[in-house]
Amino acid sequence: MIKEMVHLKKYFNKVWVVDMDKKKITNMEVKKKNRNEVFRYICRQGTVSNPDISYNMKISLPTATQITKELMAEGLLEEKGELQSTGGRRAKALSAVVNARLAVGLDITKNHIALVLTNIVGKIIKYERIHQPYVSGEAYYREVSERLEHFLDENGVDRQKVLGVGISFPGIINLDKGQITYSHILGVEAVPLDSVSAFFHYPCFFLNDANAGAYAEGFHGDETERFFYLSLSNTVGGAIFGGNELIQGNNFRCGEVGHMTVVIDGEGCYCGKRGCLDAYCAAWHLSDLADGKLEQFFSMLDQGDAEAAKIWDSYTDYLAIAVNNIYMVLDCDIVLGGYVGSCMGTHLQEIWDKVVGRNTFGEKDSFVKACNYKVAAAALGAALKVIETFVSQI
Repeated sequence: MIKEMVHLKKYFNKVWVVDMDKKKITNMEVKKKNRNEVFRYICRQGTVSNPDISYNMKISLPTATQITKELMAEGLLEEKGELQSTGGRRAKALSAVVNARLAVGLDITKNHIALVLTNIVGKIIKYERIHQPYVSGEAYYREVSERLEHFLDENGVDRQKVLGVGISFPGIINLDKGQITYSHILGVEAVPLDSVSAFFHYPCFFLNDANAGAYAEGFHGDETERFFYLSLSNTVGGAIFGGNELIQGNNFRCGEVGHMTVVIDGEGCYCGKRGCLDAYCAAWHLSDLADGKLEQFFSMLDQGDAEAAKIWDSYTDYLAIAVNNIYMVLDCDIVLGGYVGSCMGTHLQEIWDKVVGRNTFGEKDSFVKACNYKVAAAALGAALKVIETFVSQI
C-alpha cells in the first residue's frame, strides 16, 4: 500500500510539473501574441495611446502599458507628445520608430535588377532599377552584391538597422530543397539558395516573383482578405494570398497558371507543351509590336492603332478565359499584376466585360482588380517578407 502511494505521489508530481510547464509555455505564447498584435496595431494606426490600445484590442490597460514600455525599451516605439484630451488627463501619444529597422528588396530579372529600401511599416524609402543582364555564375552575384552596397551607401543606411535582403527570382523557389529548382527566363535549374546568399552580408529571404508581387499587394490588408495575383510579365505566373500569408503547394508551385491549358493542342509553350496560358498571355505578345516597349504598345492602343487593337482583342480573349477559370476554382478577387497589369490602366474594363460574359453566376461587382503597386512590386514584396519575419518574432 505504501509503495503504491509513493508511485501515485510521483505520478501526480510529474503531471503537476508537466501542467506547469504547459501553462508557462502558454503564458509565454499569449504574451508574445499580445506584443505582436499591439505592435501591428500601432504600425497600422500611426499614433495611438495606451487607453486606445486597451479599448480597441480588448486587453487590460496594465497589459497594454507593459507591452508598450517593453517595445520602447527595445527602440521600436517612441513617445510623440500627448493626444488631445477628451475630458480627462491627456494620454501620451505613441508611434512606431519607423526607421528603427530596414529591409532591402532585390528583384532579379533577365536584364535588370530592382532595389527597394523599406522601413518597418513597409513604406518605400528608395527605389532604383539598374540594367544588369543575368549571367549564371559567381561574378554576377558578386556584382549584384556590390551594387546593393553602393545603393545602401548612397542612401546613408546604417548597416546595423538592416534586417536582411529579400530576393525575388522569376522561377520556382523550393524552400524545402533550398533551391531555385527551375527558371526558364534565366536559363538555370537546381541552383542552391546558399550559393546565392553567400555573396551578401545580410540574412537572405527568397521568393518567386509572382509570390513577391502578391505579398506586396496583401501586406497592408487584413486577415480576411483573399485574392489570386495573376502576374502578366514576360512569363505568366500567379500566387494565392489569404490570411496575411502566401498559400504554398506541396512543391512550391501553387498558382502556376501560366501552364494551365486554355487551348487544346494550341500554340507551343517554352515548357514543351501546347496551349498553355503563357503561350497566349505573356507580355511580349503585346510589346513585340512596339519594339519591346509595353508602355508604347498601350500608347498605340489609346491612339486607336488598328494592329494594336487586334492584338489586344485576341490577348484579352484568352486572358478572360483564364481569369474566369481561376475565379470558378477559388471564388476570390483576381488581381492583375506584372508588366501588363501595371500598364493597362482603363483597359481593365475591357477585360472585365469579357470575363463577366463567361461567368456562370452573373456577378454584378467586378472581381477583377488592377494591382496597386505599378512599380517594383516584386522587389517590394521581397523586402516586406523580411519585415514580416521580424515583426512576427516581436
